[in-house]
Amino acid sequence: MDVSSMKFAKTHEWLALDGEIATVGISDFAVKELTDVVHIELPEVGQSVTAGEEMGEIESVKAVSDLYAPVSGEIVEVNSPLVADLSPLSDDAFGAGWIVKIKVADPAQIENLLDHAAYLASCEGH
Repeated sequence: MDVSSMKFAKTHEWLALDGEIATVGISDFAVKELTDVVHIELPEVGQSVTAGEEMGEIESVKAVSDLYAPVSGEIVEVNSPLVADLSPLSDDAFGAGWIVKIKVADPAQIENLLDHAAYLASCEGH
């Protein structure tokens, strides 16, 4: 996917919009910061999520981090193969490493997210 068209949350989730469906993952920066990812806890299909609130967890050898919903809506698909094989998170964070697909409740929320350049600037202090 083309990162220039994606939106990013300060909590490192990315969002790519296709109609009313947002594909969501975590950035390659976040994956590198976590180092060796060992477990992911995905939300359930049909679950409602709220922008900025926890929707799952990702665990590395050094930390457990929450996954946050960048927009409110309903989980319509999860990348369940990630549970057994986490390598797409580091190999293709913006493609095969997607985590969930959300049917967006309020498209205006997407305007609250950062573009790629602003996201990278926010990462520089880390």
